[in-house]
Amino acid sequence: MSQAVNAAQPGSRMTREERRVLAGTLVGTTIEWYDFFIYAQAAGVVLGPLFLAPVAKENPGLSQVIAFATIGISFLFRPLGAVVAGHLGDRLGRKRMLVFTLILMGISTSLIGVLPTYAQVGILAPVLLILLRVLQGFSAGGEWGGAALMSVEHAPVNKRGYFGAYPQIGVPIGMILATFTLWILTSVMGPAFNEWGWRIPFLLSIVLIVVGYMIRRAVEESPVFKQLQERQKESSAPLGQLFRYNFKEVALTAFIFIANNAAGYLLIAYFATYAVGALKMDRPTVLLATTLASFGWLVFTLWGGMLSDRLGRVRTFQIGYAFLALWAIPMWFLIDTKNIVWYFVALFVMTLGLGLSYGPQSALYAEMFPAKVRYSGVSIGYALGAILGGAFAPMIAEMLMNEFKASWTIGLYIAVTAVISLVAVSLVKETKGVDLHVAEAHSEYVREHPEAAR
Repeated sequence: MSQAVNAAQPGSRMTREERRVLAGTLVGTTIEWYDFFIYAQAAGVVLGPLFLAPVAKENPGLSQVIAFATIGISFLFRPLGAVVAGHLGDRLGRKRMLVFTLILMGISTSLIGVLPTYAQVGILAPVLLILLRVLQGFSAGGEWGGAALMSVEHAPVNKRGYFGAYPQIGVPIGMILATFTLWILTSVMGPAFNEWGWRIPFLLSIVLIVVGYMIRRAVEESPVFKQLQERQKESSAPLGQLFRYNFKEVALTAFIFIANNAAGYLLIAYFATYAVGALKMDRPTVLLATTLASFGWLVFTLWGGMLSDRLGRVRTFQIGYAFLALWAIPMWFLIDTKNIVWYFVALFVMTLGLGLSYGPQSALYAEMFPAKVRYSGVSIGYALGAILGGAFAPMIAEMLMNEFKASWTIGLYIAVTAVISLVAVSLVKETKGVDLHVAEAHSEYVREHPEAAR
């Protein structure tokens, strides 16, 4: 209890435990998303021909669409992971779920690295691939909510946006690692990468998981959850109460995330594939430019979290989405020049909108839910937003290109999603500074929902 109070004091120096929390959420989230993104990158490069050989031979374009669809399949299982991890996280603790999801993601990713291809076992190959991808989705569904809450619930009131940005920047760092790994391997191995070298980045996950596991084990449980343990009676049925009393918040968090996740997954999985496949640009050079542009996502996400501590969560989101909507179409004209410098500029500028609409997310979502349903609320809202946003964004982009032969139509798609998310976040009353702890938050919650006290 004293730790929770201390963490809430504005201006207090960062404690050793707070530094451990930031390191644990950052490293763990980075590893989780490296695992998730290495698949997304590989899907656009090699997995179609290897696991969908008959389709790739007859119709390469359809094979690419199906390969991108396998990215989306995992998103369909994120809500299940969010429900399970959120329910158990609200009952058993944030820390246990973080360790569990990290291990599950690592095992799933490593096993992809040893899968037989279609040429070796036929139809069993894509079946096993999809099964492991489902496990990745289940793990990712439970990961983000726990990491976000561990960071925000340990944070001083006036630095929640900054603390909450740490699990967020794990996403661009994970992408940087995934893209950089592919760049190194494709540059060094050449054609051998498509034959067997693609397995290496998946197998590297084993080493990363060991490192992440050791760091996360050293982190103490969230102080807010410790308070909940002292008030077990109030958290007897968190999942049921979530949908009964906080459905509006769940829906808003889902719609707020749509545009960021859709645009993010184009950066992760589509831009490089489009540049190499449709524009015939050099693959290693494109991967390097994509990696460098992703540093903008990292920097602007951290800045977005810090900015939200000054301007507020809602205003920072609004700026990010307005910028993303305005840039979504013009950037394609730069990419279509086939010039690697303009390709880099297009992606880097887009990351400004991505960062400002991603950095404040942990803090905003945590502040939108009462403590006893917070893990479930943020996890399920995040997972549903990912399905509506990024799950099939690369596939939709590929279908738009196949149908209209004009890349700007993809920009129009992203602009529309940005407007939807802008409207959703504008419906949220500013949350900066609300009390996250159990006693005060519970009193306010009962005032708003008197039937919940019975």
